[in-house]
Amino acid sequence: MANYTLYYWPLPFRGQFIRAVLAHAGATWDEPGVDAITDAMSKDIADQPVPFMAPPLLTDHDAGVSLAQMPAVLSYLGTKLALIPQDPKLAALTHKIVADANDVLDEVTRFGGRSMWTREEWDAFTGDRLPRWAQIFEATGRAHGLNADSGHMLGTSEPGLADLVTATLWFTMTEKLQELSELVGANAPHVAALSQRIMSTDALAAMRDDTDARFGHAWCGGLIEASIREMLNEQ
Repeated sequence: MANYTLYYWPLPFRGQFIRAVLAHAGATWDEPGVDAITDAMSKDIADQPVPFMAPPLLTDHDAGVSLAQMPAVLSYLGTKLALIPQDPKLAALTHKIVADANDVLDEVTRFGGRSMWTREEWDAFTGDRLPRWAQIFEATGRAHGLNADSGHMLGTSEPGLADLVTATLWFTMTEKLQELSELVGANAPHVAALSQRIMSTDALAAMRDDTDARFGHAWCGGLIEASIREMLNEQ
């Protein structure tokens, strides 16, 4: 039996962060199909493994724990798998990086596709807001010794949750939306290099090969991904 079960859509979006942590730790996990996900979502609240609205949902079979919400799941795994520094400041900065990554996902997808991108709004976002997010990650890493070919986001000797989250965010986004690579490279070159290093390790390269084979070129999916790609194709 696998160590974990991850309920998430067949996409390399929020669930990809959890996959990356599990792969890095050498854990095993199952991913039920879409029917199982929708069934779990539609159950009466009292019958759900944990009260939740939408995936990601992770069950830790060894501990008998189920959790939803990407930041909560990552906090749990980061603590259990010793990927969060014990220093209180660095621990808090790890959680900030997770929260920042979650905000970037929300902003790029217009909060789950509540509206679609217009040319004027996309140009404003990619001209200021998205570069600023990249610069925030870059400044955090540089403040802790990150450079182009060595170092980690918070100055740790080994990759931690902060590095896995940073790499999953920026590498996956630019791999699937390649037109954004230049923007990220210009505003966060050290972060881009770190992301490449982290996602090229054997465990994470194997995870990426698996999700690429299963999900193809998709990123967040649906109408909002179509809207983003329309903006990119018009550039």
